[in-house]
Amino acid sequence: MGKRPEIVDPLAPSLDASSYEGKAASLALLLAAEVAAMSVWFSSSAAIANIKHDAAISASHEALLTTAVQIGFVAGTIISALFCIADRYDPRRLFAFSATTAAIATGALVALPPTGAWVVALRFVTGICMAGIYPVGMRIAASWARRDLGLIIGLLVGALTLGSASPHLLAATGDIDWRMIYGAASACALLAAMLIGFVRLGPGIRRATAIDISTIAQSWLRPSLRKANIGYLGHMWELYAMWAWLTVFLHQSFAVRGFAHADAIASWVTFAAMAAGAIGCWLAGKLADNYGRTSVTIAAMTLSGGCAALTGFLYSAPLVVLLPVILLWGATVVADSAQFSAAIAELAEPNSVGTLLTAQTCFGFLLTLASIQLVPGVQGYLGWPGAFAMLAIGPLAGCVAMWRLRSDPDAPRLAGGKR
Repeated sequence: MGKRPEIVDPLAPSLDASSYEGKAASLALLLAAEVAAMSVWFSSSAAIANIKHDAAISASHEALLTTAVQIGFVAGTIISALFCIADRYDPRRLFAFSATTAAIATGALVALPPTGAWVVALRFVTGICMAGIYPVGMRIAASWARRDLGLIIGLLVGALTLGSASPHLLAATGDIDWRMIYGAASACALLAAMLIGFVRLGPGIRRATAIDISTIAQSWLRPSLRKANIGYLGHMWELYAMWAWLTVFLHQSFAVRGFAHADAIASWVTFAAMAAGAIGCWLAGKLADNYGRTSVTIAAMTLSGGCAALTGFLYSAPLVVLLPVILLWGATVVADSAQFSAAIAELAEPNSVGTLLTAQTCFGFLLTLASIQLVPGVQGYLGWPGAFAMLAIGPLAGCVAMWRLRSDPDAPRLAGGKR
């Protein structure tokens, strides 16, 4: 399989120390842009409790408001991967265009009824835009890596996590109209589009000059990439289903306990759990760079899978028992996410990193469509213990894949040989 021609970005003529000047400022701006842009992703999940005050909504339509974004993201990543968009164009312009379009699509929801075909369509458009924000942001971050790839991408995914959690924080502050949640998310996305314009590309950036669809095949034909992707799939089976349904689980649990403001309390706890994930991403990034990608991902999936298997059984448990498990689950369920992306960046050819990262996220989010939709069905038959325990299957499979990656001939390329 031949390599595609590549050109070096003009901003990165060499890899000496001077090439990394401005790294801290650019990464700080990138992180701020990611936090702001990702606020549109879970805006519907955060607004759903307030939407129910104004309109009747079925459980299936409630799930559709979240899965429409996932479906759109998958469609966007497929298009981006097939045409190698993330590797052929300036990622900052792609990010800015995507964030602006997402802001318009989310802002339009303010003027529409809270449910209906148009709402689902606009959530789908928002998902397409996320394909120009999430993996593109990782590509920009990776361009600044210098023996700290795990930490850098860990910080980025932590920013993504905070951005995804931010609508829950707004919802938790009181009985806020659902339109304000959409409006605030739209404004944040516009801010992200402006911030990204001040971000410099790092010296590690490489651009492809032609479309090469065969690049995507590397994801599964190369054993090391395949194992890393299977590990990521196991992680994704759990992550977004947990994020999508945790608020519902907590609201029901707190309502049964007779809490007067179950909606607000559930939103606060959900935000705290997701924010704990940002801390988990930072810590996992530091540990992975020092002790190895596979070691950290296996440890994180073991903990998160254990929490998934346990949480449903704690539905009526004392809060002193339930809340620490929820916070630990929130911290570990996303902690390893960046390390799968870092592994792809280290194992891939430099001029195919953007496309392979986009393909990886495409595969993962395609799988989330199944897990998110399965949770309410399984919960109806087996309750929350069965629904959340089902999610633990993913981390188990992911641990097996990453253990196998440790003995792969390409493993020394991970984390400077630390695997």
